[in-house]
Amino acid sequence: MDSIIEIEEKAAAFIKQQGGVVTVRFSHRHGCCGGASRIAIAETSAPKETSTFECHQLQGTTLWIAPELIQQGLRLRVEGWWKLRRLFVDGAPLHAGHADAQQH
Repeated sequence: MDSIIEIEEKAAAFIKQQGGVVTVRFSHRHGCCGGASRIAIAETSAPKETSTFECHQLQGTTLWIAPELIQQGLRLRVEGWWKLRRLFVDGAPLHAGHADAQQH
């Protein structure tokens, strides 16, 4: 069975420094020519509305993750240095906004 999501060791340490909670979710992004896509992002906080997320304990952190992102071969990583470090989702699938609009 595939893992829920891979969390690199440096990313797990960063999450713990930020309070030990991370949310992985889709974020809508608009392009310059009118297109849109949903990009997987990671935030070091709990979601405002937890009912649409699954909660897991991984590597000493509390992970809130959108169900559609589970077992997709994604990896949480950290980049930057000092106070400019940030989490990012590697291997994140993109979904065209056009198809997204048809689903709703």
